[in-house]
Amino acid sequence: ATMAQDMTEKELLKMELDQLKKEVKNERQMVSKTGKEIKEYIESMAGEDPLLKGVPEDKNPFKEKGGCTIS
Repeated sequence: ATMAQDMTEKELLKMELDQLKKEVKNERQMVSKTGKEIKEYIESMAGEDPLLKGVPEDKNPFKEKGGCTIS
């Protein structure tokens, strides 16, 4: 059973109200402004992005350490 199934309707509504109280404090900005800023930031950081330029083999923590031979 999940937590939400074990809660009363009153408890669920209180939880939702608490979440809305938190969200209403968030500063809002126009997407037309923030979208441009996000695009500029992404483009300025592209040279350092390992997803775009890759990771050197010697710096890759997930590189296979050794093979496995089955005989």
